[in-house]
Amino acid sequence: MGRIASRFARVEPRRHAREFVTGLLAGLPRKNCWTLAEHAGHSTPDNLQHLLTRAKWDADAVRDDLRDFVVDHLGTNDVVLVVDETGDLKKGTHTVGVQRQYTGTAGRIENSQVAVYLAYATAQGHAAIDRGLYLPRSWTQNPQRCRAAGIPDTVDFATKPQLAARMIHRALDAGIRASWVTGDEVYGGNPQLRTTLEERGIGYVMAVACSDQITTGAGRIRADTLAAKLPKRAWQKLSAGTGAKGHRYYDWALADITNHRPGHRHLLIRRNRRTGELAFYRTYSPSDVTLATLVHVAGRRWTVEETLCATRRSAVSPAQPGGIGGRFLGSMAYLMPKGL
Repeated sequence: MGRIASRFARVEPRRHAREFVTGLLAGLPRKNCWTLAEHAGHSTPDNLQHLLTRAKWDADAVRDDLRDFVVDHLGTNDVVLVVDETGDLKKGTHTVGVQRQYTGTAGRIENSQVAVYLAYATAQGHAAIDRGLYLPRSWTQNPQRCRAAGIPDTVDFATKPQLAARMIHRALDAGIRASWVTGDEVYGGNPQLRTTLEERGIGYVMAVACSDQITTGAGRIRADTLAAKLPKRAWQKLSAGTGAKGHRYYDWALADITNHRPGHRHLLIRRNRRTGELAFYRTYSPSDVTLATLVHVAGRRWTVEETLCATRRSAVSPAQPGGIGGRFLGSMAYLMPKGL
């Protein structure tokens, strides 16, 4: 909390921010402004609600402080940046960015607010270091609605991959030494994002759809069709990391992607050893790497889901015009060291 103290214009919101984070760390059965206020000794939630809605504090500067804190504690030489999104179910139409849209939280289309997160993952642990609220066109094409919600006129529409690219650039420009980026199909299926990473010299292992068209020496072919043509000797049993029940073993195979630009590109294929279900990843690395290295990076994609689950369990009312300032301040309390 000492790191972020200067980001608050007055001493009162600084104290309330400390109470807010301390409350999130407490073993309360339910966490909202009422229960956090009672834990802090307040008779009403007014002070914490003021922190989340009207108090003057620099959420982006807190983001940068949190990022530096994470790097100081978890930084190693095997950094993987993980991009993923999450949705919060909402009622009504006034929450910033809310509309009926698909969210993995519910597994279906619901009235929700969606944000893209960037996580920092190493062997020491993982934590969220950046966030970007997804503003649908139903919002950005309605300036009056945006102004009523406190959204600056400078904010325009950006796709989820574009939000991810901005956060990755911000992290790299701040000096984070990451070797890899991983994410799901929303990001792996976006050629512009993949090109951006290649231009920055950052390797990636990004999920793609089974219908993704792969360029080979024999022409273009669907990813699932290419997988079906691989011989048995192409598959290797490797662990994608440890889960709640131990190592997550899958069969893995690698196929070359033809490209005349520098670097090494492959289609990485994962096969469930029990069901035979396949998953596909486009990969890129500036230098040649082993299959085990690519599998290791692919396995890091689950860390962002663990981070979001921990934060969601303690989410309270959203803050700041972006709608997720409260959760992001709360993530100060959710560094997740290995083994906890």
